Amino acid sequence: MNRRNILLSSVVCAVALASPLAQAAEQPIRLIVPYAPGGPLDVTSRILAERVRDSLGTVIVENKPGAGGNIGVDAIAKAAPDGKTIGLAAVATHAVNPWLYKKLPFDADKDFAAITQMVRVPNVLVLNTQKAKELNINSVADLAAYGKAHPGKLSYGSGGNGSAGHLAGEMLQQGLGFTAVHIPYRGASPAQLALLAGEVDFNIDNLAAASSNIQSGKLKALAVTTPDESKLLPGVPPLSKNIKGFAIDTWWGLVAPAGTPADVLEKLNKAFTDALKDPETQKRFASLMAEPVPTTPKEFQAFMAAERNKYGPVVKASGASVD
Repeated sequence: MNRRNILLSSVVCAVALASPLAQAAEQPIRLIVPYAPGGPLDVTSRILAERVRDSLGTVIVENKPGAGGNIGVDAIAKAAPDGKTIGLAAVATHAVNPWLYKKLPFDADKDFAAITQMVRVPNVLVLNTQKAKELNINSVADLAAYGKAHPGKLSYGSGGNGSAGHLAGEMLQQGLGFTAVHIPYRGASPAQLALLAGEVDFNIDNLAAASSNIQSGKLKALAVTTPDESKLLPGVPPLSKNIKGFAIDTWWGLVAPAGTPADVLEKLNKAFTDALKDPETQKRFASLMAEPVPTTPKEFQAFMAAERNKYGPVVKASGASVD
């Protein structure tokens, strides 16, 4: 074989060896959202997918709703730990569902590697404005006083047994020392419609969902559930002023399958946290009442563990359970 043929053969071999690596590098990242399209989790994921295109390449958002988020989360857990499949972990899937469901196909603690927290959205204690006038309730203290004077007369709605609204209502009653009747609906939207119609007296709802009705005067905001006053709803006090340490907001973030290499997690973390810090991202998230919360993988892993520990006794006290 002459020198020219030897060089040509070497080039062909090098290309053949490099092709799989090049193909792997070009393979798009799949970002699994365990909820239906159109909601805040889906929209914020698609915003971030756009923002990281220059650093990570194409990120395809794939919706896998069902079973309270468990179907999509299970798909994340069982994916190859190569950084090409990531997904959302939310307060429901990684803090509430481990206590709510008697059996899960994944371990929320062991089957995931944290990338970064994405978002925090305050929940807000709201009353039907007309009902608030009738009952003369203008503050959290007024609500507690009425509830104590009229045990079981107040009612509140939620998106279902074990939902964030249900558990927040349980924590509210425990913290303020009154009792109210919980009325579960088949989703957060029907629960809000029931509140607007006066079927229930109060809800603890996601600010993103409640804000338009607060602004229009149909709902009266008594308090936010973040530890401090939220810049998204200025002038509305936090429930922590009435119940020490009260904090129950909606959050979600990015995770990968357990076993994903540390250098891959670091690359993903840098790309997504840079995107979360970008002013344009923050502006778009603000329109959804969502506050970006970029963290390190270690911080998000510890946060999720703390949230699971917080919700365990609350779910148990509520009596909610899903077979």
